[in-house]
Formats: sequence, C-alpha cells, structure tokens
Amino acid sequence: MSTRTPSPKPARQAPRSARAAGAHAPAAVDERYAEELKLWVVLSRAHAAVGRHSEADIARHGLSSAEFGILEALYHKGPLLLGDLQRRVLVSSGGTTFLVDRLEKKGLVAREACPNDRRARYAVLTGAGRALIRRIFPDHAAAIARAVGGLTREERRAATKLLRTLGRAAAEADGGEPG
Repeated sequence: MSTRTPSPKPARQAPRSARAAGAHAPAAVDERYAEELKLWVVLSRAHAAVGRHSEADIARHGLSSAEFGILEALYHKGPLLLGDLQRRVLVSSGGTTFLVDRLEKKGLVAREACPNDRRARYAVLTGAGRALIRRIFPDHAAAIARAVGGLTREERRAATKLLRTLGRAAAEADGGEPG
C-alpha cells in the first residue's frame, strides 16, 4: 500500500486582465497639457452634473432636452427660421426637422411659410406650446438656479465671462461660429 502525499496546489493566478493591468504602469500626463486636460475634465463633470438636474426637470413634462430647447427658443425669441432654430439648439439640420415634426404631432409647434423665401419655413409655437412652456419654464429656471447654486453671484458672473471667452476662442480655433 503506497501512501501518497498530496501534491501542493498550484498558486492561484490572478485573472489575465488583472495581470495585464498590473503589468503596465499608468501613463503619465504630459505636463505641458496637464492644466488644460484638468480644465476639460472639471468642465465636463460640472456640465454633466448640472445637466442631470436640467434633464430630470424636463423629463417630468414628457419632453426631451432638445424638444424643450426648441420650445424655450421659440418662447424667448419668437418664430424662427428652421436654420436659425438649428443653430440656437445645436442640433443637426435633420435632427431639427425630426424634433419639429415630433413637436408638431404633439400640437406644440407649427410650421409657417416665409413670405420672402418660398423654400424657407418658420417654426412657431402654437397656443398649446406657448401655454406649456409658459407654465413649465419658471420651475425649470429654478431647478437650474439650484444646480448652479454652489457659486456666489460674483462667481457665476465670472464663470460665465470666462466660459464665454473659452467657447469663442475654441470656436475660432477650429473656424466655427462662437457659441
């Protein structure tokens, strides 16, 4: 009768992905761009955080952010040519057409012919659209005010000025239009 001693179990190896991750040190940030990259990350995170407040408020009314943007632009600016509306809400031409179609089906927006250009069309609020945006905009403005309430009035003004300067410079750098 032979007595066998159990062979030792092989050491457990980390999963392949964990080994691969440990095999490489994280890449260092090029110090020439560290401040710019940090600004971009902070700006993106702040935009996302405030955006969540905005989207949650808008969603309560059964609208997308883009639909709300169209209603808000028409409410504050009056009838707009579809091309002008597109530039205001930062949506593609096809996206604007799609959104206006959806808002028309909801009875909130109508299209009207341009008297000076047969090819051009205006987007206009209907009575129902005007009533809806008039009712929901004040609460939306308050939700945004709460979301940016972590800054004092002076800080908000300074941030607005700095971000406007940043946006214009970035637009000019790529040949686009200032925001």
